[in-house]
Amino acid sequence: MKIIELAIEFEFNGQRNCIYPSLIVLNHELTLVDTGYAQFLPLIEEAIVAHGYELANLKNIIITHYDDDHIGSLYDFKQKYPWVHLIASEEEAKYISGAMKSERLGQAEAMLENMVGKEREFGEWFIRQLKSLKHIPIDEQVRDGEVILNGTCRVIATAGHTSGHISLYFPSVQSVITGDAAVNEEHKLTIANPQFCLDIKEAERSLQKVLDLQANTYYCYHGGKLVLS
Repeated sequence: MKIIELAIEFEFNGQRNCIYPSLIVLNHELTLVDTGYAQFLPLIEEAIVAHGYELANLKNIIITHYDDDHIGSLYDFKQKYPWVHLIASEEEAKYISGAMKSERLGQAEAMLENMVGKEREFGEWFIRQLKSLKHIPIDEQVRDGEVILNGTCRVIATAGHTSGHISLYFPSVQSVITGDAAVNEEHKLTIANPQFCLDIKEAERSLQKVLDLQANTYYCYHGGKLVLS
């Protein structure tokens, strides 16, 4: 098996940005981890094809958590590739499916009350983005410590950024896909957007949990992969 970093470049507010979904290749089958913002389906398809793989072999999509930059194109993927198996934690599945109002939307609405001017305009835009996300049921709900993908991957609960956030540990290749439990900043793992963590203390514990795995490679959604040895 191998893990491939997909570099998805885009422009936001006049600035170049990049996110890094992961592609897991196992026995000629593909598993995508996180799907970018809404309308990112073509960008991710292009990146997968550029690495020499076919979308016909896409078997699973794993969602680390429900934020809009991670599930924005999930609905589109399922519509275009209906056979794809969707995987997320039990907690996140409630928000992705729309069974419960997302914690992030509640947080954004509460923060809006104290915003003015340009900050408030951005807050209002962000709330519209969250409300526009298309809900979709999750096929498989996983728990902390569960082993998936033919025994190659262990689910690691990494709450804090959101309550049901998960990361993925691959012992055979000493690698971790962190989601937003960790970000690569100046070649160091740190907490992603601590000001938006729903529980900063949990986020700190989760970051330490990820570090304690002592992996050789950490695939961070923001900042890209970090190779330690």
